[in-house]
Amino acid sequence: MNLHGNQIKIFTANSNRKAAEGIASALGLPLGKSTVRAFADGEVSVSIEESVRGADVFVVQSTCSPVNDHLMELLIMIDAFKRASAGRITAVMPYFGYARQDRKVKARDPISAKLVADLITAAGADRVLTMDLHAPQIQGFFNIPVDHLISTPLFVPHFAKRFSDREKSDIVIVSPDTGSVARTRRFAERFGSPLAVIDKRRQSANVSEVMNIIGDVKGKKVILADDVIDTAGTLCNAAQALIDIGGASEVYACAAHGVLSDPALQRIQASPIRELALLDTIPLRDGADIGKITQIPIAPVFAEAIERIYEDKPVSPLFG
Repeated sequence: MNLHGNQIKIFTANSNRKAAEGIASALGLPLGKSTVRAFADGEVSVSIEESVRGADVFVVQSTCSPVNDHLMELLIMIDAFKRASAGRITAVMPYFGYARQDRKVKARDPISAKLVADLITAAGADRVLTMDLHAPQIQGFFNIPVDHLISTPLFVPHFAKRFSDREKSDIVIVSPDTGSVARTRRFAERFGSPLAVIDKRRQSANVSEVMNIIGDVKGKKVILADDVIDTAGTLCNAAQALIDIGGASEVYACAAHGVLSDPALQRIQASPIRELALLDTIPLRDGADIGKITQIPIAPVFAEAIERIYEDKPVSPLFG
């Protein structure tokens, strides 16, 4: 098996074509010719319409909604490239679906993130490139190399432009729960701001109750930093608590992955959040133009990571 292809080729299925086109454009390459559709009974049909023999193939596919369809598209495309004698195959997954099912919460629970990792490996992927896994330990579920990018270098410049130098002295970066502290601390250190933490108790799935705020946010502008926003219950409850309990003056928020399941948009619109910055790891759903949501393109950082992987250079400088 070749460890390195003789040229870069970027392909995509149907989950996030716009992001894939941006990555290919940033590399100065055309998007690979392929067709991914479904038969009448729902089975995925893949056609690769150009030679990939000996090529370093990167398949850009977020496993977002409909998660199972997009996962099968990715697996079948990887299999097609493997059988077409690609030199090396990298699954580029800006959003890794099933990442939140990373451990057994109660008896007889599956660990679905591990199963998905096994499926990607079994399909024939040689490595994985992803961003902001819900739990970084998921990298250990794979028996192939995983390059795990972080969103902080994209969000820090965005908010640095939004606030003046004088305003930055009154900003606090807030973790929405104790599990996100390590990620949020990186953001706070890079932004040069203090850190606060929301201490909450989750009553049931997709329902949370804010209990306490650890840190001083009174009269401050705060930036809530999370990895995934699904129904937005946790985010909006935290934003309201920062105003009502903590006495914050303004609330902003950011997250790498905007799943935005119902009723997320209604909650965000009704919340005190002034701006929600999301990466385009997942395409914005219809009706998401509510005036509060800003999307930041991932193409520059993923393009550079792909170029570094192809040239066998370290990816870690992208974290700095």
